[in-house]
Amino acid sequence: MMITFPGRWVEGTGLVLGPGLLLAGVLTRLGSDDFFPGQLAAYVADPGRMVLSYSLFAAGVVLLWPAVTALARLIGATHPGWARWGLTLVVLGLFGRVFHAGASHLAFQLVDALGPAAAQRVVEATYGAFHVFKAVNVCVMGGWIVLAVGAYRSRALGPVRCVALGLAAGLPLGVLKGSTDPVSLAALLGLAVALMPLGVTMLRNGPAPLWWAVALTVASVPAAFFIGMAG
Repeated sequence: MMITFPGRWVEGTGLVLGPGLLLAGVLTRLGSDDFFPGQLAAYVADPGRMVLSYSLFAAGVVLLWPAVTALARLIGATHPGWARWGLTLVVLGLFGRVFHAGASHLAFQLVDALGPAAAQRVVEATYGAFHVFKAVNVCVMGGWIVLAVGAYRSRALGPVRCVALGLAAGLPLGVLKGSTDPVSLAALLGLAVALMPLGVTMLRNGPAPLWWAVALTVASVPAAFFIGMAG
């Protein structure tokens, strides 16, 4: 029996929760201006809401890597080149988004440490600063298109869901981007339409996990969080 990595449960969970968390994160910050002055102002007005929003979004980004791994495996059965390039580009783009999430987190901490006005001056002065992840900006957008074309050519997804997957290329990238404009919401809804049904199918096809494995996994999440908070 061939063993796949990271496995059906991780991949299926990523396919369902990845797009779901991204949508939840963006909808949580709905009503704030999408550019960094508005995002900082929204944090000043309601820090708990913005922290929750950006945390949900970051978690969704991370969970997309097993999701696209599962899709690439389906594509690779008949079109391995499209699968390799699509997966590689998308994962590189996800690395870039995680970097942006870290920079956004730091910007919010500057509000607490320096005050809103000083924090905005710092962000304005450093917004265009060089960082190595600028090189993957094209991957953030182009990877989804390559993966969508591969999914269409391989028939891994139907035509409508392939188009929906390609819409993910329209999601804005960068630090402190609100992503609540119609184009962004369409991109996230497209991602959900393309990936979530595949995740449900994957989770339903096969034996249920052992009860103790589920309990251990659930317990490990808060444990890992508190250990991380301890330093």
